[in-house]
Amino acid sequence: MDKKPLFVSCGILQQGDKILALRRKGEKELGGKWEFPGGKLEPGETPERCLERELKEELGLQVTIRNALPPVHHTYPHRTIVLYPYVCYSLSDIGSMKDHDAFIWGIPEQLRSLDWAEADLLVLEAYIHQRSNHS
Repeated sequence: MDKKPLFVSCGILQQGDKILALRRKGEKELGGKWEFPGGKLEPGETPERCLERELKEELGLQVTIRNALPPVHHTYPHRTIVLYPYVCYSLSDIGSMKDHDAFIWGIPEQLRSLDWAEADLLVLEAYIHQRSNHS
């Protein structure tokens, strides 16, 4: 196992009452699992800047970041990740997908039935919990 944690930003993109989930391509790490879009922080990069860069590079999306959720620490068998989730609004449509083979816009509670990457499932649950506390 890689001892050094991997720092990753992810976006919970909202469109009305729905959010975006993406499925990783089969040949990728965690292939076939659903996740929120995002990627690894580069040295000296803030989590917010990383998210904006990754969404533009991977999906051709421009976003407005609304607020942060608490970071999620999760240990997979091969590595530990620290995930920085942000609630966002998309300013454009998905242009392309590099690391994913499917996407869905869905009601958060209904998306629970997807086969999520474990860390992203923790983010989904935190998002649902936050929404239910602010309704």
